[in-house]
Amino acid sequence: MKNKKLWFKAKRFGWGWQPISWQGWIITLIYVLGIANFAIEASPEHSGSDFLLFFAPKFILLTLSFLAICYLKGEKPAWHWNGKPRKTAR
Repeated sequence: MKNKKLWFKAKRFGWGWQPISWQGWIITLIYVLGIANFAIEASPEHSGSDFLLFFAPKFILLTLSFLAICYLKGEKPAWHWNGKPRKTAR
């Protein structure tokens, strides 16, 4: 199996990823701009139910898409502490 070029590496502390390539930074920027666009679309005169019907599904879909890309193009996710995988008590 070829070594895949990573777009995201595991965070040094906690669980998650951080971008390490230009592709990772572009995907992260698209995600942030998408969330900002949704926030701009939501105006104060909309009710809570409007928010749930229009903003929440878009937010969830965009976030799940972003996480899927991070998972596919990044290191294996795990809890890390100071760059080392954290051992969990079982």
